Amino acid sequence: MKIVSWNVNGIRAVSQKNFFEVFKDFNADIVCLQETKAQDDQVFEALTPIKDWHIVCNSAEKKGYSGVCIISREKPISVTMGLGHSEHDEEGRLITAEFSEFYMVNVYVPNSGDGMKRLSYREIWDNEFASFIYRLREKKKVIVTGDFNVAHQPIDLARPKENYNKTSGYTQTEIDGMSLLLSKGFYDAFRNLYPSTVKYSFWSARFGARAKNLGWRLDYFLVDERQKIKDTEILDHIMGSDHCPIVLEL
Repeated sequence: MKIVSWNVNGIRAVSQKNFFEVFKDFNADIVCLQETKAQDDQVFEALTPIKDWHIVCNSAEKKGYSGVCIISREKPISVTMGLGHSEHDEEGRLITAEFSEFYMVNVYVPNSGDGMKRLSYREIWDNEFASFIYRLREKKKVIVTGDFNVAHQPIDLARPKENYNKTSGYTQTEIDGMSLLLSKGFYDAFRNLYPSTVKYSFWSARFGARAKNLGWRLDYFLVDERQKIKDTEILDHIMGSDHCPIVLEL
C-alpha cells in the first residue's frame, strides 16, 4: 500500500497546474491533502477529473483558509471530522478515515503565526491532539500524516541556530509538542529509516529559498509502533506548492 501526503497550498490553484498528472504518477492508494483553502463543494469541483475514488474533505468555516481532504481507492469504513471540540474544529484541520487495518489521520496542525501569536493555542492543540491519537490507537493501528508546522530536530531545517525560539515552527514549545505525539506509541517514519539524511518538505516563497534549498521538514508520517513500513520518501522535485509531497509505503 502506498500513501501520499501533500500540503497543496490551495486545491483550486494547484488543480490549474500539473496536479492531476502528478496525482496519476503517485499510483497511490490513499492521498491526503492539507491546506485546500476551499469550501467542500469547491474541493469536489476542483477534483472533478479524479474518477472512481472516494473523496472526503473537512473545510474551515472561514473561506479560503485551512482545510484537509482524503482521497482513497477504498471506501473508508467510517469518517470522523475534527477533534470533537468546536473551538478547534471550525478551522477544518483534521479528518480520520477508518480502514480495515488502520485509522488514517490527516492533519493540518495550527501554525503559531507571526510573532508566535498563536503559540499558546498551538500548545493546547498539541496536547488535545496527542490525547486523541492515543485513544484512537487503543482500537486499532493508526497512521498520522500531514503538515505539522514544526521542525522536530536541528537536522530538519536549514538554519536551526538562527531560528530556534525566534521563528514559528522551531520553538521549544512546538518541538515538545511533536515529542509528545511520538511518545504516544508512534515513530517518525522518515527519520526512523534515514536518521542522517537532510531533506526538506517546505520552502518559503521569499528570498529564493527553494532554489537555495533553505527549507524545513514540516510534513511527516507518524507511524504506529506496531506497523511495519517498506519505505518512505520526500518528493522534493515535485513543484506546484511551497510544500512537496511525502510518501509512505507499507
